Amino acid sequence: MSAPATDLPRKRQTPRRDAPLRCLFAVHDWGLGHATRDLPLIRALADAGHAVTVLSTGRALTLLRQELGGRCEYFDYPDMPKPLGRTAAGFYLRMSLSMPRVLWLFRRERALTRRLVSERSFDRVISDSRFGVVSTEVPSYYIFHSLRQIMPRPLRPFDRLVERNQRRMLSDARLVLVPDQEVDGIAGRLCHDLACDWSERAAYLGILSSVRADPVAPDVDVFVSVSGAEPQRSYFERTVLEQVPRLRGRRVEVALGRPDLPYRRWQHGDATVHSYLDRAGQQRMLNRARLVVTRSGYTTLMELAELGRRALLVPTVGQSEQEYLADYHHRRGHAHAVRQSELDLARDVPLAERTPGLPRAHPTAESVRRFLELVGAGAGAHEVAAQPEQDGQAQ
Repeated sequence: MSAPATDLPRKRQTPRRDAPLRCLFAVHDWGLGHATRDLPLIRALADAGHAVTVLSTGRALTLLRQELGGRCEYFDYPDMPKPLGRTAAGFYLRMSLSMPRVLWLFRRERALTRRLVSERSFDRVISDSRFGVVSTEVPSYYIFHSLRQIMPRPLRPFDRLVERNQRRMLSDARLVLVPDQEVDGIAGRLCHDLACDWSERAAYLGILSSVRADPVAPDVDVFVSVSGAEPQRSYFERTVLEQVPRLRGRRVEVALGRPDLPYRRWQHGDATVHSYLDRAGQQRMLNRARLVVTRSGYTTLMELAELGRRALLVPTVGQSEQEYLADYHHRRGHAHAVRQSELDLARDVPLAERTPGLPRAHPTAESVRRFLELVGAGAGAHEVAAQPEQDGQAQ
């Protein structure tokens, strides 16, 4: 699909002071979390008059098309493999075996990005966790919260080496934009108390949530949000649908996280099941719910922090980051957490109802304003575009 980098035409980027910026915005397709947290940023760019081309694939691209419609252009391009299985050991084995393909895909993404920047004259490249989508020709920015990877216990001695290699891998971008607060953040060791010096490479945005607080009275006792990459999403769905009939005496709503299917709603015992809820529907349900049963993906935690909701966290099997985040907030008493194989809704829901919920963070609107400033897409954006670039230098 993409030609070798040496064969690509080089076009001088001419500053355009009186035109909107042209932005290439790449979104990782691992579950729906990256797509939903990027929605406020993409909308803000479009609201500011900039032209956005979204590069993604799979269910993430489906969601973004549904939410953004004709406000953006779209480019479907394969993402890295998702070697999830039934067990954590199976995930790590499959991930290790897939690394040659992952590195090959990164090289293809680099070549593709060079070609797109040259042919389409993009002024900015913004990439949420798609490491190959970066350019040294125009200002490029990664959105990434895992500056440190949480390794499985037997590999913990390699934490510092992995962090150092990751810092090097992200060095072609002007800045790494971290969606968390610099102080009292919700990501714990993922982006705080780091072993390496990220001071000139990273900037903290604050949380990013595509849901907002609505002035509605909570009338749903339990909202179960099923999500995650396959096949774990399907395993979680089966477990939930088997157990929700045991939550007698509670009003229960379940969303199965399937934007690739036509919307359908049906009764499952006393629970109401939705094949999928769009962002507006998800926002209404999160505001109406007294308790949310959900994955402990980082985007989900940002939404819970935005709303201050109680939660029962069920990390995706094999994803050490989700396991760490669930344990982190469980130990601090913010939420109740349980492994998927041990989930018992009749037992765990009452325990989660006794927790206070994640601490409220400053609103997403402040994070979006900071994002526009850092990427030079707010006031004075065209003057920033006209400045000469110094590759690899943080601004």
